[in-house]
Amino acid sequence: SSRLPHRDAPPQFSTPLCPPVSPPPGRGDRRRRMAAAGAATPVGAAPRVGLLYDDRMCAHATPDGEKHPENPERLRAIRRKLDAEGVASRCVDMKAKEAKEKYIASVHTPNHIKLIRDISSKEYDYRRNKTARKFNSIYFNEGSSESAFLAAGSVIEVAEKVAAGELSSAIALVRPPGHHAEHNEPMGFCLFNNVAIAANYLLNERPDLGINKILIVDWDVHHGNGTQKMFYSDPRVLFFSVHRFDYGSFYPCEGDASHCFIGEGAGEGYNINVPWEHGKCSDADYVAAWDHVLLPIAEAFDPDIILLSAGFDAAMGDPLGGCCITPDGYALLLTKLLGFAKGRIVMALEGGYNLKSIANSLCACTKVLLGDNFTYNSPRMQPFESTWRVIQMVRDELKAYWPVLSSKLPDNVPLRSAPSYIEMWIASFQIYLLGNLTPSSLTFYRHAISIVAVFKPHS
Repeated sequence: SSRLPHRDAPPQFSTPLCPPVSPPPGRGDRRRRMAAAGAATPVGAAPRVGLLYDDRMCAHATPDGEKHPENPERLRAIRRKLDAEGVASRCVDMKAKEAKEKYIASVHTPNHIKLIRDISSKEYDYRRNKTARKFNSIYFNEGSSESAFLAAGSVIEVAEKVAAGELSSAIALVRPPGHHAEHNEPMGFCLFNNVAIAANYLLNERPDLGINKILIVDWDVHHGNGTQKMFYSDPRVLFFSVHRFDYGSFYPCEGDASHCFIGEGAGEGYNINVPWEHGKCSDADYVAAWDHVLLPIAEAFDPDIILLSAGFDAAMGDPLGGCCITPDGYALLLTKLLGFAKGRIVMALEGGYNLKSIANSLCACTKVLLGDNFTYNSPRMQPFESTWRVIQMVRDELKAYWPVLSSKLPDNVPLRSAPSYIEMWIASFQIYLLGNLTPSSLTFYRHAISIVAVFKPHS
């Protein structure tokens, strides 16, 4: 059989769906849990959190200054927020380094690497845009090559420091993002798959660090298609992606984002997709996925390090995501991961296109890593009925591999109905237009909303 060997089922988690307090009940506070796990940070000592920011990664931009959601201001807005809150000064400043091609070659083809290396050279000055149009949602300019190599190298750099125990955890503020990049081509704003490159580096280039099992958590609103394919048959990597799927109609619009795709060969059971059926998912929906899928499996898998593909496009107000996670929600999700891997977590920036949301959310996560007291203060909400259904489908698909999922889900959980199609259309339309307003579109927006609001269901 290709199924995983039997695992002793860890205890069920009793965390409420959207708890008003933190840390989660039954897991203790952060420092006690880390000390019990043998973490490098002693009780009472301030965590050493690495923060990598390099303005050179802002050189990657649209070739003619066209408006684009994945733009340099994303990094700058985050850095300004961290500085204003006094958070950046409490972190260990990290320097970006370009990745060596031999490390990138662990996940990408020679032709892919050559393209990204050469695309910013004068050789491509008159065909750079034409080349970009060959790919799905990609642009190039004179700064793309350096930015891509810096992004990949930066995630390697911080992951290595965390794995070696020099840092408790780390955040790599990198762009372009990476999780959509495929083995042989860039895709979806992503040039190199930064997290996959770092994971391969730890597993194959630095065996002395003792990293034998890696948990990759991808909470970007889009499926991490590239990362999934790169580790689909590798049991050393447990890949977890929670994302909008919308029955295959949400980007990247590929069927393998379904819950049925669980890995193959030796990696069967090590690929986990939690595919939302619609937008407007909030803190409660994500916490439910954590409590009833991710955390029980993570307990059984017992990773040596966690690499977090930290996209913030599921945040409230994002122009592409259409979901509703609050900054406190992200902080709570991160808090729940700190009890694993001795607290060794590397956050690598992926998507997130509302500057205020991405800055506030990442700032909240940074404070969690720094050990600040955290209390969940956002309004208590209920998960969708569809969320409960998706979670049950995921558990049914994986319970043969992870026996802890065989237990029954709690009864009598208050659930809310899925948003209607007209509500989803209005929400998507509002988010899109508010992110792309011009004087003419503002007039159209007001006129259209006055019409469709007539049909909006009233509570």
